[in-house]
Amino acid sequence: MASKENPRHSMECIEEAEEAVNKLRTALERSGITLPSLRLEPASYAREAPCPLVELGRCTIDIVRMLTAVLPKEGGAAR
Repeated sequence: MASKENPRHSMECIEEAEEAVNKLRTALERSGITLPSLRLEPASYAREAPCPLVELGRCTIDIVRMLTAVLPKEGGAAR
């Protein structure tokens, strides 16, 4: 018998995911990068125990270059 997920825990997971997306959006904006489609993927809420997925969306080649420029170089440590 499958156990039911605690609704409070599910809401906390969704709130944590929303906070993480907002922090990512803010960090990207500080680097002059906007991902218009950045959001939580709505279908990931449909599960009995929601496990939010982040949709980064599509972007132009210029944005890809900007992302590449601000990410750690090969062999560099992530912050």
